Amino acid sequence: MLEAITQISPASFDEWAILPENRDKRLELIHGEVFELPSNAFSSEIAAQISFLIKWFLKENKIKGHVTGEAAGFRVGNDRYAPDVAYLSATRQAELDRVGYNRTAPELVVEVISSDSPQELHALRVKISNYLALDCVVWIVNPVIKQVEVHIPNQAVIVYNENDTIHGEPALPGLSILVSQIFDVYNL
Repeated sequence: MLEAITQISPASFDEWAILPENRDKRLELIHGEVFELPSNAFSSEIAAQISFLIKWFLKENKIKGHVTGEAAGFRVGNDRYAPDVAYLSATRQAELDRVGYNRTAPELVVEVISSDSPQELHALRVKISNYLALDCVVWIVNPVIKQVEVHIPNQAVIVYNENDTIHGEPALPGLSILVSQIFDVYNL
C-alpha cells in the first residue's frame, strides 16, 4: 500500500532524498507528500523488458538518448517522480544529472502497475496529469490484464491489448513494439 511518509517542500525533499540513509530508497514527492514506492520482481522484469526494447531501438537507429530505470528520478514541476522506465533525448539534455532528481523531465515515461490499491492508482492519475502538462508521453502497463494505456498530450487515451502494436510517436517516432513482446520476457 502507498502511504505518505511525511509532508515536505520540494527544496527540502531534494536535500533529504540524497542523504546516505535515503539514497537507495525509491522515493517520490507528490503534491508535497513523500512516498516510498513499493515494487516487486515481476513488475521490475516487465519494466526491464521495455527498457531493453527501447534501448535496442535507439541503438539500431543510431539515436542518442537516455533510457533510465526505476532508480532514476525526475523533477516534474514541484513534484519528484521515479518512473519504472523513462526516455530523454540527448537533444533535450545531453548528459543526465549525477546527483538527485534530474532537472529535465523525460519525453516518455512508463509506469508498470504493481498494485491495485486505491492510493497507488490515485497517485498514478496525478502523475499522468503532471507529465502530460510537460508534453510527456505516458505508458501505463497493466501486467495482470496484459494491456497498455498510452497517454499523449492533447489526445484521447489509447488502449492497446496483447495483439496490438504500440508506436512511439511523438516521443520516439519510428518505435514499434508489439504488446505481446512486453509481456513475453523470454521471446523477442
